[in-house]
Amino acid sequence: MLNLPNIQKLLSEIRSCTLCSEHLPLGPNPIISASKSTKIALVSQAPGSIAHKSGIPWDDPGGRELKRWLQVTEDVFYNPDNFGIIPIGFCYPGKGKSGDLPPRPECAPLWHSSVFSELNHLKIRFLIGQYSQKYYLGKKAKRTLTETVKNFKEYLPDYFPLPHPSPRNRIWRAKNPWFEQEVLPELRVLVKEILKV
Repeated sequence: MLNLPNIQKLLSEIRSCTLCSEHLPLGPNPIISASKSTKIALVSQAPGSIAHKSGIPWDDPGGRELKRWLQVTEDVFYNPDNFGIIPIGFCYPGKGKSGDLPPRPECAPLWHSSVFSELNHLKIRFLIGQYSQKYYLGKKAKRTLTETVKNFKEYLPDYFPLPHPSPRNRIWRAKNPWFEQEVLPELRVLVKEILKV
């Protein structure tokens, strides 16, 4: 019988990873949350500077908006049996000219397949933002994030593409009222069905 690492051992290895140290302005602090029973994976870009300091993912205005989209409480959100928080890059990548830098390219290829192979109860991956959509949808992604999100039904039942809930994207949401009117109701029904909340 293969002696596969269990999820806790794997998460511990990830949290002590220093592979990208030289590229990280604030140093490594890999942030990930999951359990054997994780049902929904939240695959976003990378932790922001607030999460880097606190160690708590999605504990910022973008996180509050995401919880509103999902219509879940903090307790439900941070229970790893419900949601696995598995970004494309596990460490804060630093500041760019117009927001955070892209997630480091080493993380997902190195760790994601091992993590997902441990999630025996996973029902779906919510792909939050362009980086996770490019990584997981590849050529199946549409020309723009807007088109990909608008056509979310094409990617079910494995994936549900979403924009990033960052306050920076308020203009996008104002220009695309269909997201709030058509996509979020379906997202919320799906969350309730999967989590039985």
